[in-house]
Amino acid sequence: MSMAGVNDANTIQVLDKGFVSLISHMGNDLMVVNAARVSFNKKATEMSEKDAKLISYLAKHRHWTPFAHPQITLHIKAPISIRTQLFKHKVGFTENEVSRRYVKDEPDFYIPDWRSAPTNGAKQGSEDFIDEPVISDFDRQYNRVVLDALDTYNMLLKEGVAPEQARFVLPQGTYTEWWWTGSLAAYARVHALRSDPHAQWEVREYAAAISKLIEPLFPVSWKALTQPLNTGDGTA
Repeated sequence: MSMAGVNDANTIQVLDKGFVSLISHMGNDLMVVNAARVSFNKKATEMSEKDAKLISYLAKHRHWTPFAHPQITLHIKAPISIRTQLFKHKVGFTENEVSRRYVKDEPDFYIPDWRSAPTNGAKQGSEDFIDEPVISDFDRQYNRVVLDALDTYNMLLKEGVAPEQARFVLPQGTYTEWWWTGSLAAYARVHALRSDPHAQWEVREYAAAISKLIEPLFPVSWKALTQPLNTGDGTA
């Protein structure tokens, strides 16, 4: 199902079969500077130390609109449940996803590294990774259910059931893919929320990959936007 290879220089492998890949981007740090300076009808032609300080000021004081002009398009492959978390970020984003109403190729499935349930009454999250030997039993049961679901999915398709209905049997660990276009400000908010220690481990892995791809494109802006002080609602 993959439409991009993990060996590409602009692609970072995530989890066992997922990835984040850079498709294209528009703008740079200078675009942020000039979007801010247009208020005074001024325009810079190259970055200076003064401009870097301006970017830092904008991020620190949550003047987010200049960071909304640059755009980044990523191609992401992630388990359905992780995609659902990322799709909660709506402001500043457009997504187009592979649809199993149309495609019938065999899906990939995420095989987790198991973690223990949260303690102290927490309703979400997890604790440490679980060691052998019990995880072999988890893997065996998980793989059995996944293979049963895949067999049923293929049987339904073979018997002429509509793909849009056959897909209902596929589990939450099924990988999906989408193109995700968003502003620099919007991706900074994703990073702020999804790299937080309270976020699910898997989604933190995607946040880290997104950061690694965006940082070289907007080094001054990304550093300013991802400082701990600038993780509030005003960054997107």
